[in-house]
Amino acid sequence: MRLVVIGATIATIMALVCTPLLIRYLARHGYSQAIRESSEGLVYPSHEGKRGTPSMGGLAIVIAVVAGYFGTHLLVWRPVSASGMLILFLMVGLGMVGLADDYLKIFKQRSTGLRARTKLVGQAVVAFTFAWLSLQFPNVDGVTPASMSVSFLRDTALVLPVALFLLWVWFLVTATTNGVNLTDGLDGLATGAAIMSFLAYVLISVWQYGQSCQVQVTESCYDTASPIDLSIVAACCAGATFGFLWFNTSPARIFMGDTGSLALGGAIAGLAVFSQTELLLPLTAGLFLITALSVILQVGSFKLTGRRIFRMAPLHHHFEMLGWPEIQIVVRFWIIQGLCIGAGLSLFYAEWVRS
Repeated sequence: MRLVVIGATIATIMALVCTPLLIRYLARHGYSQAIRESSEGLVYPSHEGKRGTPSMGGLAIVIAVVAGYFGTHLLVWRPVSASGMLILFLMVGLGMVGLADDYLKIFKQRSTGLRARTKLVGQAVVAFTFAWLSLQFPNVDGVTPASMSVSFLRDTALVLPVALFLLWVWFLVTATTNGVNLTDGLDGLATGAAIMSFLAYVLISVWQYGQSCQVQVTESCYDTASPIDLSIVAACCAGATFGFLWFNTSPARIFMGDTGSLALGGAIAGLAVFSQTELLLPLTAGLFLITALSVILQVGSFKLTGRRIFRMAPLHHHFEMLGWPEIQIVVRFWIIQGLCIGAGLSLFYAEWVRS
């Protein structure tokens, strides 16, 4: 737990220091994200008050996570692990894809940013590279960072061939990153929900470390490659996101942008793959799944029937159109995320007790 506290502390302090510096730099140069405006036949919630708010704040989060991870290992003079480095690779790589998207939104004032196809290609390159590398670098016990078995609360008997495993990880990364990206539409909404997800993985990884097969082989032990390093990464992500929330909560002084949402989504997906809890993602990332499903249902319903299920998708904008105050939507959606994560952790612990 000492390493977890050190990592979270460093990342939080770095986020609290870097974010206001980034705000001042972006505001001084007038770098702010374009705001979507309503037009004839196309109505958006009124976000005029957000005009001029700097974006690209995810840079501060990524910097804080990297500083927290390496700072922790330097302070205790502990070698880094392949698992930790690969999740940082995934996070930074996807953050760079988001950075390109934010660049177009800020410098070109194009509210849609990168074309959807271009963004998906960028995500795929990073995800496939991460998936392939995760099957390399076995530790002293011969365990690689990822297993080709599909996992729920631990690895199942379903083992995928390499090609299907690469596609499976790509799907998890793409689904999670886009879920976070779609949720990042109200001040603090995605940030607060992501903090809960990362704290869940701190608990899962710490528990797996205490019950690791590398410590004692029992019927219920966990065969994850580097559980303590996973807990450090998750703690750094939670701390960095927590520090950023200070400036991102309503009324936001900065938005995380795609730089932050893609990076955070990648980190959550990576932690799920390496902690062997892939099919638990619908609960540990519950709000992001619900938000993504609302968009899928809206688009599918409109194409099939010509009618929309919601006044606007993603789901949080539907409640905005109903007149709910923004802060009320955010807090209630945080509660939903908390309930999902509570259910996920309960299943995780119940499985260990039963086994």
